[in-house]
Amino acid sequence: MTKNKISIIGVPMDLGQSRRGVDMGPSALRYAGAIEKLEELKYQIYDLGDIPIIRPDKPNTDHDSKLKNLKQVVEANQKLSEMVDQEVTKGHFPLIFGGDHSIAIGSLAGISKHYDNLGVIWYDAHGDLNSSETSPSGNIHGMPLAVSLGIGDDKLTAIGDYVPKVKPENIVIIGARSLDLGERELIRNKGIQVYTMHEIDRLGMPAVMEEAIGYLQNRTDGVHLSLDLDGLDPSEAPGVGTPVIGGITYRESHLAMEMLEESSMLTSAEFVEVNPILDEKNKTATVAVGLMGSLFGEKLK
Repeated sequence: MTKNKISIIGVPMDLGQSRRGVDMGPSALRYAGAIEKLEELKYQIYDLGDIPIIRPDKPNTDHDSKLKNLKQVVEANQKLSEMVDQEVTKGHFPLIFGGDHSIAIGSLAGISKHYDNLGVIWYDAHGDLNSSETSPSGNIHGMPLAVSLGIGDDKLTAIGDYVPKVKPENIVIIGARSLDLGERELIRNKGIQVYTMHEIDRLGMPAVMEEAIGYLQNRTDGVHLSLDLDGLDPSEAPGVGTPVIGGITYRESHLAMEMLEESSMLTSAEFVEVNPILDEKNKTATVAVGLMGSLFGEKLK
């Protein structure tokens, strides 16, 4: 795997949740200059465009699982899994633009088959560890990390034709501040490493990232970054569907990305939940592109 060749895949998905607009996230990121930023940093960019999303005539709920738009979410993630798999096989670095966070199901399904112990950094206000039994909403964007652990509806966990995609001991969640009761129980039972805002405030982002990087370096052979823009405070990233106040600052996030770049451990990444309809002059997409710059080696001097 080399980061010199980056394959960009857009997934204009808004069916994993109930607020319209996040399907325009990939376009917003491109409009904010993501490709130009990466080209300035001397990467060879392959923009593969957007995966077509087949919208139902009206929102639907699966009769058995009570999950919303299950069929369409499965189809899109299966296609994403196949595309990501192809790009990893070529030796390219997959960079996925969302779309709601349900697309991480396909990202991880396509990536993890290439690693024995894939690590995951889940940069998010939420754990996304719900299932149909614990979800208060039935929205699949609150489930991708659980699905990747092999927990949830069979149609979702079977994407990519293997289960699980990641091991609980290879996951680090950073920035959590809104966890449902079922998610908290799963975190305790599985021993998942979580740095809530309490740890970030108390220890500082440098210590949190040093610990997270050291933890994953000792046990993984590749690391995927799944960055939900709602991990940042809404004052910094207002254009997200499920904002939670008291989040990570823009500067702390830049530092986190810079430290990940210095670690040379990252093998894939995705940026999700950018919703231009809820945004202020594309501010959130611009923030995301700035973070991409730090993640891919942009320096002030």
